[in-house]
Amino acid sequence: MSKQTWSKRLSGPLSPNEIEDRFEEAARTLRRLPDDKPQGYFNVWPAIVRTTWEIMAMERQPMKIWATPQSIDRMDECFAWLFWLEPEEARVVWLRAEGMRWKPICRRLGVSRATAWRWWATALIKISHRLHADDKARTSKPRKQAS
Repeated sequence: MSKQTWSKRLSGPLSPNEIEDRFEEAARTLRRLPDDKPQGYFNVWPAIVRTTWEIMAMERQPMKIWATPQSIDRMDECFAWLFWLEPEEARVVWLRAEGMRWKPICRRLGVSRATAWRWWATALIKISHRLHADDKARTSKPRKQAS
């Protein structure tokens, strides 16, 4: 989704399709975070100085794209949503967000494809309803009490 779409969606509840997109973005963001290294990790070897010919002959390295603070915030929000679900539903949602196909998911969980899909769809609908209820509670005006 583009930045404009995200800013528009912050005003109201998300649909199940948009929630699915958010989980996929969260999985991508998690892959973009820096590797976990022990404290004080460094290299004492001097940097290798390469000639122009060596640099041209090297294989191209893919450019590492780091996660933005906004995408990390959205990822954290998605992680909070997983706590609203049953453990098997959360597992299916996250495995699908990582791009795993249905067959390996079914093998890993020991269920049929229909059951796995049902857990996944139910989970997205649960999150959508919960977000909608939270949005309604936040936007509703308090009633004046009669004296």
